[in-house]
Amino acid sequence: MPSQSTPTLRSRLVEQAASDLEENRRRQRELTERLAVLQQEEALLQDILELAQRYERFGDPSRLPEQLQGGSDTRQAKRASAGGGARRPSGSSSAPGGAGAGRRSARPLLGDLLLELLGEHDEPRLAAELRDELMERHPDREPTPQVVRNTLESLVAKGRVKRHKQRRSVLYTVVREATA
Repeated sequence: MPSQSTPTLRSRLVEQAASDLEENRRRQRELTERLAVLQQEEALLQDILELAQRYERFGDPSRLPEQLQGGSDTRQAKRASAGGGARRPSGSSSAPGGAGAGRRSARPLLGDLLLELLGEHDEPRLAAELRDELMERHPDREPTPQVVRNTLESLVAKGRVKRHKQRRSVLYTVVREATA
């Protein structure tokens, strides 16, 4: 009996070790994916912090919406006095702040791109659909699904996007300004 149980015990141990090794590798893949998501979220939060610090410099926060529209004379005067005399086209989607305001100022923010995509559709859209469309139009951008959802939820919190729940799905539409 001991000679027969030794190969059986050995095969069980080998099977268990192989199973444990596979489980370990699976967990490593999950952690690697989670780390990538966290790094993208960190980059998004750094962008948000950078924008908040830029807008903090404005003396009167009630003027922010007017300044964001791009038509403010004081903004153009500040830009000209800072040596950034080149004017940005009024339809530009890059972040406000003028020349040299930040290392990513030429690249539109993810939230702006998602708002643009949502604005092109009348029906609610899934975050996954928006991500696919974004990656198709902007191959240089590869946000994770979680980063897209976080950005959309941020826009919901700001009142720029509306969330719709249908069973277990969450869909989004852009909030259209009332024309009165």
